[in-house]
Amino acid sequence: MSRRVAGREPVVSDSVMTDHGERYAEIQRLAELLRAGGLVAFPTETVYGLGANALDADAVARVFAAKGRPATVPLIVHLAAVEQLPIVTSRQSELALRLAQAFWPGPLTLVLPRASAVPDAVTAGLDTVGVRVPAHPLARALIAAAGVPLAAPSANPFTRISPTTAAHVRRQLGDRVDAVLDGGPTEVGIESTVVDASGERAVLLRPGGVSVAELEAVVGPVQRPTRDGDAALDAPQASPGMSERHYSPRARLIEVERDSRGQLVLSPAPGEASAWGLVRMVGGDATPFTGAAVDQRMPQDVTGYARRLFAALHELDEAGCEVAYVERLPAGPEWEAVADRLRRAGLRAADRG
Repeated sequence: MSRRVAGREPVVSDSVMTDHGERYAEIQRLAELLRAGGLVAFPTETVYGLGANALDADAVARVFAAKGRPATVPLIVHLAAVEQLPIVTSRQSELALRLAQAFWPGPLTLVLPRASAVPDAVTAGLDTVGVRVPAHPLARALIAAAGVPLAAPSANPFTRISPTTAAHVRRQLGDRVDAVLDGGPTEVGIESTVVDASGERAVLLRPGGVSVAELEAVVGPVQRPTRDGDAALDAPQASPGMSERHYSPRARLIEVERDSRGQLVLSPAPGEASAWGLVRMVGGDATPFTGAAVDQRMPQDVTGYARRLFAALHELDEAGCEVAYVERLPAGPEWEAVADRLRRAGLRAADRG
């Protein structure tokens, strides 16, 4: 049953609030909406989340309906501070507390045994729950004002491109969300790293804003799931972001490389009738490609690339691109999370011959 307030129009915040008192009043108003079972999209340092009271099963159901998300994909619960862990988890391991101390607030989600107060819908019926403390000050202020933990997947339709601006949320979800708290573009640009910390060893479930190297500097070797490949949607998933298709633009993504002269080779060549785009490194050959509807020059460092990635994919959609050529990423483990997002967005490795 819908908990949307009858007759309420979607609330949209200004991206720049010079009056601190006005921003405080806005957060209090949105917090009240959350307590009443409403949906509020809000900024985190990773992407924008679609927030609902994590302890309200009806509000959580609205999140799944708004996104068109399968019930088998669990939600991540966002907290204002580590001290709130006992509200949603039944046990906090020494491993989890070490990781929380090192990376919270920040882009790390920990999977832990759930507390009985957490509805089954949040966890896809599993006995664990993913939790994190976001680093964005507006996110923590909203959670604290609401006085409840917030279940908040990315604020976009399921399998579509994650939003890194409030405009992305409005364009994709429209009036399916009751309010949008605009905090400007996100800093990290891709979702949080997800680690199962319910046992004695850390297990990486999803690469993201915290690298494996950073994790291992704190807790030693990080394990990988025993099951290889992508998760099927007909059974509960251990973490969000594990399905084969995710983060997807409408365009078909084709990986391309540079020839011996350093020029990108677009193969197969773009059809004249189709709108097409290009996503390439800023430091490469700058020769323009006639006919490209979008020509994205991406930073060469992984931090800058990740911050721009989803915004670049959104621009392909906005330009109506049917095909997009994506320059092959540099080699190295630091690129794992970005490569994961592009693969699940539909990019497949080029044929090396």
